[in-house]
Amino acid sequence: MKILFVGDDWPGSNARSLADGFTQAGHQVVVVDSTPVTLPPRLSVPWTYSKLAHRRAPWQVAAVHERIEAIAAGFRPDLLFAFKSVHLDQGRLLTTPAARRVHYSPDDVGNPYNTTADYLTHEPEWDLIVTTKSYNVPELRARGARSVVFVRSAYDPTLHYPCARRGSRRYLVGFIGACRPDRRGPLVDLARYYGDRMLVRGPGWRRVPALHRTGAIVGGPVYGTDFSASVAAVTANLVLLNSDNRDTHTCRTFEVPAAGGLFVGERTGEHAALLDDGRECFLFTERAELDAILTRCAADRALTERVAAAGMRRITAGRHRYVDRAEEIVDALV
Repeated sequence: MKILFVGDDWPGSNARSLADGFTQAGHQVVVVDSTPVTLPPRLSVPWTYSKLAHRRAPWQVAAVHERIEAIAAGFRPDLLFAFKSVHLDQGRLLTTPAARRVHYSPDDVGNPYNTTADYLTHEPEWDLIVTTKSYNVPELRARGARSVVFVRSAYDPTLHYPCARRGSRRYLVGFIGACRPDRRGPLVDLARYYGDRMLVRGPGWRRVPALHRTGAIVGGPVYGTDFSASVAAVTANLVLLNSDNRDTHTCRTFEVPAAGGLFVGERTGEHAALLDDGRECFLFTERAELDAILTRCAADRALTERVAAAGMRRITAGRHRYVDRAEEIVDALV
């Protein structure tokens, strides 16, 4: 197929990896970058406008649509694929010339933060809604979606693979991901105990003074191969979920093992189905259980290496790449 793909195209973004996945699956793909609308630079005029007006800058939205329409006129796509394009003009998107139109939601569409009034009004007009949240399937159908398919998150083998550490420092425990209210307290408490044996990286963590006072090593976000290098520096890589999204798995579920990291994650049905607890990962429900896991990790390097290697084999052999997800989505259109 000829696919016009609308999504954030910055290096390391999940949208870019999925667009590449469609290409690897044999389709002709042209990408329109929606980043200027979805992620305007902090303190820029569009960013300030979005904070004050509670909507995206209309001139940025118009510019993205003009590019979509100009490309569609010459490319004549079979499929318009919109990756979390809720901040674009839905009516305008849905009149883009294409035989089929698909919207992909990587986050919980039951969470108002991940939708807009405009998107919800037009949601039933999409030919297919793709969600990475299994519980969203009946909810979307109840809201009137024409067709819904669930696909899991994925990893990108060009970005997520075992790689050399940058520097000799190794941490017992680490977390790479955004600072969120449900994560802040538990991670600060964990850092108070593990101090400089703990690494925390991701958006927002450097603005948490209590975390700096623990002695933990705190850094900004890392993406792509930089993410994999950070995983390599950590013995136990925490896979924490987003409670606002009612997550039962996340991109890190696949990215950490694919990068060769030891998966130490929250116990959910999906995590237990994807990886064998104690053999391919370590799962926990409460802090005491996590502390016991970390004590084992600190005492038995051979065990951690064996479990990490088994987890990597399970994930990389299991059709969890973005190209595999692209094929699942195309199959759902048949």
